[in-house]
Amino acid sequence: MSRVKRGVTSHAKHKKVFKAAKGFYGRRKNTIRTAKAAVDRAMQYATRDRRAKKRTFRALWIQRINAAVREYGLTYSRFIDGLARANIVIDRKVLSDLAIREPESFKAIVDQAKSALPAAA
Repeated sequence: MSRVKRGVTSHAKHKKVFKAAKGFYGRRKNTIRTAKAAVDRAMQYATRDRRAKKRTFRALWIQRINAAVREYGLTYSRFIDGLARANIVIDRKVLSDLAIREPESFKAIVDQAKSALPAAA
């Protein structure tokens, strides 16, 4: 039986890991054992933070909407309630963008939401 030399496959595997570890500090970029561990951990962080990014942006949009709506004498929660009652379905990303870039359009939406709210007792 002939002998199988495995240098080519392991070199390819190592190359893949080192490419992913490019820019890491110290031995983490050029020693396979530490590089592999560092790349695995980096992938875990990347997966976790893709989810966290969505939460962070939603929080930012809510803060922006809240700040914009308070100029018209409403709070964020009352505004969202007014939108629901007026059957206006616009997501927070778009509302935030409108508040910044198109204040007139945003004011029209706020007025509609305000008119849909019951009168304060």
